[in-house]
Amino acid sequence: MLCLIQRVAQASVTVDDAVVGQIGPGLLALVGVEPGDEPAMLSRMADRLLGYRVFADDAGKMNRSLRDTGGGLLLVSQFTLAADTRSGMRPSFTSAAPPAEAERLFNQLVAICREKHAAGVETGQFGAHMVVSLINDGPVTFLLRP
Repeated sequence: MLCLIQRVAQASVTVDDAVVGQIGPGLLALVGVEPGDEPAMLSRMADRLLGYRVFADDAGKMNRSLRDTGGGLLLVSQFTLAADTRSGMRPSFTSAAPPAEAERLFNQLVAICREKHAAGVETGQFGAHMVVSLINDGPVTFLLRP
C-alpha cells in the first residue's frame, strides 16, 4: 500500500458533476493498494496519515500532524499509483491489487481513519471516474508506505 499525500488548503472530488467528498485545510491522500497488502498494514497506514508531521508549528517548522491541527482527510483510491512504470512507454497495472481486494482494503482504511480522526474523513468514489480538485499548500507532497 502506498499513499501520496498532499497538504492542501482545500480539496474536493466530483463524480458526474456532483461533489462526493470535500475538505478544507488538511491532507489529500491518493491511495494505491498492491497485491499482498494485508489488513494489518491498514492501522499502521492510518497512524501515518494522521500522525505524519507536515503542518507548520509556531516557528514555521513541520512539527504538527493532522491530529494536532484537526484538519480534514480526503482519501481517494487510485490504482494507477501502484502501476509499474519501469519499462516501456505504457504503464502496467499488474502491480495493482485486483479491484475487489483493493476496494475491501480501501474501505477498511477509511473505517479505521474515521474511527481515529473525529475531525472528519471524506472519500472519493471507488472505481468511478473522479475529478479531483485541490489547492496544494506549500507545495507539500510525500509518498508514504506503511
